[in-house]
Amino acid sequence: DNMLVDAARGATKELNSNASAAESTDSNGLTAFASSGFTLGTGAGGYNDAGEYFTSWQWLAGGGAGSSNEDGTLNTTTTTVNTTAGFSISTYTGTGAGSSIGHGLGAIPELIIIHRLDAGNNWAVYHGSNTSAPETDWLALDETVATADNHTLWNDTAPTSSVFSVGTGLMVNGNTATYVAYVWTSITGYSLFKSYNGNGNADGAVVYTGFKPAWVMIKRSDSTGDWIIYDSKRSPYNEIDDQLCANLDTAETTGSEEIDFLANGFKIRTSDAGINASGGTYIYAAFASNPFGGEDVTPATAF
Repeated sequence: DNMLVDAARGATKELNSNASAAESTDSNGLTAFASSGFTLGTGAGGYNDAGEYFTSWQWLAGGGAGSSNEDGTLNTTTTTVNTTAGFSISTYTGTGAGSSIGHGLGAIPELIIIHRLDAGNNWAVYHGSNTSAPETDWLALDETVATADNHTLWNDTAPTSSVFSVGTGLMVNGNTATYVAYVWTSITGYSLFKSYNGNGNADGAVVYTGFKPAWVMIKRSDSTGDWIIYDSKRSPYNEIDDQLCANLDTAETTGSEEIDFLANGFKIRTSDAGINASGGTYIYAAFASNPFGGEDVTPATAF
């Protein structure tokens, strides 16, 4: 499985992006967070199996569990925020009624991923470039399904610079149910959450991000498709073709969905429908290899 552990919930608390299962505890998994990294136990099954190979990706929020955010109508249990990186993690208890929840970013979120902790439910994904009215639609991180309309998730209300909204759906706001929310906003020179259209040609689109990517996740939104993840550590040279999928527990594959990482974005190098069907719509999340930028700072040229 893909293991997701965060400081807001605490080390050893595990979720799996490829499964709808509730949170579980693995005392021999990821056992501690530190300023320089993290500590692993002896546990097999996805963290530290002898002789097996792993990849790990880390995002720094506030450097700890955080504290309650009271900006919305529903106070979070804890929110940890890094406004420089445009990332926050919150935990909260649902009310079963439409609510707003503070995220602490001071900017409008462009990617929100929520999962229920105390019971099994799909992962709910909001992406700001999903459709022309993304607050009415959702995607499931643990499935291949296309975008669908669902007013019970985001309450048909666009997020603001202080809050995002949730409806009455069990995936995001069941009464007394507990949740975790991962929230990102784009930071110039570091991250971008947008979409592109496929052309069905092996000489595909160049997707401009303004930085050289280190990590890209792509999902076809107008039809079924995997959440395909690329990074520059597993594929250090173009073409980038070592793939893992957030919605699958399968091993890494070297498939036909190749891309190039460029100094200012990425280029599609395949006609495969997973990332480049003619007329297809694809959302993505991208993070920089050499992060520069922020308020009033021009990104440096990436090499």
